[in-house]
Amino acid sequence: MNRLNLLAPGVRENPYPFYATLRRESPVCQVDPNGMWAVTRYDDIVAALKNTQVFSSAGLRVASEPPYLRRHNPLSRSLLLADPPRHSQLRSLINRAFTAATVTSLEPQMRSTAAKLADELVERRSAEFIGDFALRAQVSALANLLGLDPSLGKHFKRWATDIVGVSGISPEDQVRLGEVRSSIDEMERYAQALLAKRRSGQEDDWLSDLLRARLDNSELTDDDLVGFVFLFLVAGLETTVTLVTQMVSTLARRPEWMDRLREEPALIAPFIEEVLRTEPPLHATIRLTLAETELSGVRLPAHAPVLLLVGSGLRDETRFEDPDRFDPERRAQANLAFGHGAHFCVGALLARTQARVVLEELLRKVRRFELRSERLEWNMSLNTRCPLELPVEAVSLPWAQCA
Repeated sequence: MNRLNLLAPGVRENPYPFYATLRRESPVCQVDPNGMWAVTRYDDIVAALKNTQVFSSAGLRVASEPPYLRRHNPLSRSLLLADPPRHSQLRSLINRAFTAATVTSLEPQMRSTAAKLADELVERRSAEFIGDFALRAQVSALANLLGLDPSLGKHFKRWATDIVGVSGISPEDQVRLGEVRSSIDEMERYAQALLAKRRSGQEDDWLSDLLRARLDNSELTDDDLVGFVFLFLVAGLETTVTLVTQMVSTLARRPEWMDRLREEPALIAPFIEEVLRTEPPLHATIRLTLAETELSGVRLPAHAPVLLLVGSGLRDETRFEDPDRFDPERRAQANLAFGHGAHFCVGALLARTQARVVLEELLRKVRRFELRSERLEWNMSLNTRCPLELPVEAVSLPWAQCA
């Protein structure tokens, strides 16, 4: 049996039939690129995410810092790749930034930005949704949280896309690898300058709090701090931009939900959860086996990279009835879209809030979305799955035109 290549164009465009075959015939098996072990069933994915003593987060280094990159990546030094107890120590510091009170305080600014961008969208009508709306909305939120320069949004997106996309680059593609190295260099210089500015000023924000924080009676190192900035820029942009993009793509393909959500606002939250289930921003994550182990009757060797296919687990027939059907009113929903266990996404509440606010503002102004192209080009990454562009027509509501 030939190994499935997860980065093949046909698989990338619609991986879900391939995932279903793997769940049915080979729930734990080797796939390309690089012969990684893919895990496709919900219960096996959860079991691996819970068992940090056997399945180490260091496996993500395969995606963030492969040997052929020949350059260190500060993201690899962040808590994303840390295991307990180090992860627990770093996580306790980040949790201070993402309390419910903090997210609530950001909501008015999120809403103001979303309303402004929605007005621009209906006025322009034809737009590339990711660059014109989703990216700008999330950059504004992160700028407010971290004190970033929002005018650098396109740079932030390029850096994040390059870093997340390392896993999809061939070792022979030296041109593309050179671009990624340049992005990492630029982003590292920006992070260092940002932290230097905080050290010299009196800003009262979360980054300044981090600079004053102590970990086990010692200050955080420069590597720790730069890793935090990388994590928030990369994960903060990719996760929420992908969620908001997939939300609008879903509405364009299922226009009846625009009217339904306007009539029944209580369905907005479950609608977002169903988008998270069917098109999760975290499409897959990687772990490294620290010892020989077994999943679904398959022996995994020690020191093997294991790809946990979240996008497959969230369509597992044993967990979700008729899993390929989009149904916000289904009862069985799950948080696996933001990870599970110790590494459950610290920014999940911020992402859900941003998605809700954006959707509420779009429903006030847009009657329906129409895709200007049925065939989309997808990013090449093992960890995320999102269109590179989403060209849409935004048909306004009558009162939006008069506003």
